Amino acid sequence: MAIRNIRKDEDPILRKKSKVVMEIDERVLTLLDDMADTMYDAEGVGLAAPQVGVLKRVIVVDIGYGLFEVINPEIVEEEGEQIGEEGCLSLPGKNGDVCRPRKITVAGLNRKGEKIRIQGEDLMARALCHEIDHLNGVLFTDLIVEEEE
Repeated sequence: MAIRNIRKDEDPILRKKSKVVMEIDERVLTLLDDMADTMYDAEGVGLAAPQVGVLKRVIVVDIGYGLFEVINPEIVEEEGEQIGEEGCLSLPGKNGDVCRPRKITVAGLNRKGEKIRIQGEDLMARALCHEIDHLNGVLFTDLIVEEEE
């Protein structure tokens, strides 16, 4: 396990679409371990593989209730709406309000290749959406809602 460098700001990899993981091998397992270590070291609540320079559909999230690792995550249900402030380990010092679903269900695979479903509300829904956006080359700054005056 190792701490990896987090790609920042205008790094072009942050705008690329990640590839589906076809095989869960030692490289993917090491990536998951390193991503968790890197996220915790940076005091974040989520991290996507492109943020450490790897274009694979892999995310890790921990909002304080334990680590969730998802390979090939896909949002399969969403409900409601919430607007809240977001930041990003790849965009230090930047933040803004983003509209996200209040509840979501994410389908994907765990590290053993087993199908999983994760339901998230509020911050968990926000974190999952944020990390899945990274896999599609979308940054939260693309989604900031302007305050009405």
